[in-house]
Amino acid sequence: MKKKRTMWMLSCLAMILLWACSGKHLKPGVDADEQGHTAPTPETIQANAAVLGDLPFHDQQDFNDARRGFIAGENPLVVKNEAEVVFDQKAYAFIQGPAPASVNPSLWRQAQLNNIHGLFEVTEGIYQLRGFDLANLTLIQGNTGWIVVDPLTTRETAAQALALARRHLGDRSVSAVIFTHSHVDHFGGVLGILTPEETTARHVRIIAPKGFMLEATSENILAGPTMIRRADYMYGRELARSVRGHVDSGLGKQPAMGKVGILNPTDLVDGTPQEMIIDGVTFIFQSVPESEAPAEFTFYLPEKKAFCGAEMVSRQMHNLYTLRGAKVRNALAWSNYIDEALQLFGRAEIYFGTHHWPIWGNERIVTFLKQQRDTYKFIHDQTLRLAHSGYTPLEIADQLQMPASLRGVFSSREYYGTLRHNARAVYQYYYGWFDGNPANLNPLPPVEAAQRYIEYMGGAEAVLSKARASFEKGDYRWVAEIVNKLVFADPANTAARALLASTYDQLGYQSESGPWRDVYLTGAFELRHGGPENGFDLSRSRELLKQAPLERFFDAMATRLNGPKADGVQMTVNFIFTDLAETHVLNIENAVLHHRKGAPDPQADASVKLTHDLYLDMALGSVKIKDALFSDSLSLDGNIIDLVRFFALFDKPEKTFAIVTP
Repeated sequence: MKKKRTMWMLSCLAMILLWACSGKHLKPGVDADEQGHTAPTPETIQANAAVLGDLPFHDQQDFNDARRGFIAGENPLVVKNEAEVVFDQKAYAFIQGPAPASVNPSLWRQAQLNNIHGLFEVTEGIYQLRGFDLANLTLIQGNTGWIVVDPLTTRETAAQALALARRHLGDRSVSAVIFTHSHVDHFGGVLGILTPEETTARHVRIIAPKGFMLEATSENILAGPTMIRRADYMYGRELARSVRGHVDSGLGKQPAMGKVGILNPTDLVDGTPQEMIIDGVTFIFQSVPESEAPAEFTFYLPEKKAFCGAEMVSRQMHNLYTLRGAKVRNALAWSNYIDEALQLFGRAEIYFGTHHWPIWGNERIVTFLKQQRDTYKFIHDQTLRLAHSGYTPLEIADQLQMPASLRGVFSSREYYGTLRHNARAVYQYYYGWFDGNPANLNPLPPVEAAQRYIEYMGGAEAVLSKARASFEKGDYRWVAEIVNKLVFADPANTAARALLASTYDQLGYQSESGPWRDVYLTGAFELRHGGPENGFDLSRSRELLKQAPLERFFDAMATRLNGPKADGVQMTVNFIFTDLAETHVLNIENAVLHHRKGAPDPQADASVKLTHDLYLDMALGSVKIKDALFSDSLSLDGNIIDLVRFFALFDKPEKTFAIVTP
């Protein structure tokens, strides 16, 4: 074994040296690929080569597990709809052999594992479709049909995955659907396997955690425009799939980009342990709210001795804070839930999750669960220990190191979440954004601060000269910090933009985290090419948003009221939904929008009668408000000029706002 490990490392080092020789004298901007990403520098090559000696790359157990039980696949695996490619697994065919110098070898290994796709048997009666989307679709054989666990992100990917299973396992109907939690990659594809009409006609059970519908439909309505734009960075939407572009998200390859839907649950899980018999199969549920998702559960199949950890555990360090933006997660509760699972389901012989590949054997499963539990507990406890001594979030993040017993464990590595940003999340959870330093209480905004920094440092040319020298030394974190200020002080400075982009290239190449890599490289891409022309098409989510309570839309509408324009305005408008027999009264005063459900206000400035579908079309932008006002689908009591004035008080969200420039 020792000889085999030595030979493997020598082979990888030889490949790295070839890359090093080919890039020895490279400068920023030299030898760029089609998207402008520069070659790895000697410092990056050296940093990535060093990773090979830090981790047990010779251990092939994960690869054996990821391939175990393979039944069939699709080559090439490409999912399309009538208009576009929704998901393209073949785009990652370049991920073979030793890691190139432009990819952290540890992330490359995770990318290779996530490339293994197809239909797999976990054990008799349990099957998984992996690699069709960001998450896994799991099939559990019931007495009358398939119990489907987490039907992926989109209608298209779920339908194609289930079609492959039916070709090889038999054309069984769907007897029940389980949504393990409220993130879209675990429920959005349900309409690809089951229609609402089928659900009603055949009394198909839909099992979900308590609070699922509220959480599943609300997050992106209130925070959506910002979250979706930042997700462009986190998942590298604009990046080429290449050795200098996007290679993996850590959690899976990438989210699919098709049509998203949802179905209302028929059964809710709100306790632990909670037993249900579903199509003849016994399930024991563990409720784990406010862990990886606001509404989530795991479950155990006692007849199979199989534990589904949902996304409470996975083959990586997860996010306590996600870079796309979301509420910070409770690290201590998360760790305690994993410990509870150990006590409840610690006799499991099979583990499978809603991402990645299974584990077989009780001893290995118990070890894995303990390592996952202690990963989050360590980050939580050590962050607070250092905070108690007065260390700030940045100081804590910069000095924390995982213990030796976890550092070499691949399933605790930083493929998705990272120790640095998770430590800052723990600090934020308890103490918020302020670190206690008065200088950080009311700092100058970014552009004004940047202009003054550059002036104090002797002007743009002086800063650029010093930054180039630091770049040559491989001091990329510092170069990014200072040249970012130069770009914000003068966005038209092309030399500064080029240097900052080259710096982001190197930071991306060295990142073990898929999202960190994508954030850096997307920043580099947009510095060179500008932001995207079009934002995310919300109409893809129409079937999902149709199930959201109207109150959430009016909450979101309130966040778009332009305060300065509304200052001094007092208006009341009744929205009467003719197909729902429901009225919502909207009132503006003190530059704030309030809404209530109830009887229409007889003193309102205007009353609008419309259907839910028309309102949804207006909210999604597929029908312009001015067109709706003059259409036959809407009727108005009151002055149309008042209604136009009302709608003019609301901003339209900017889907493609700048991030790496002012």
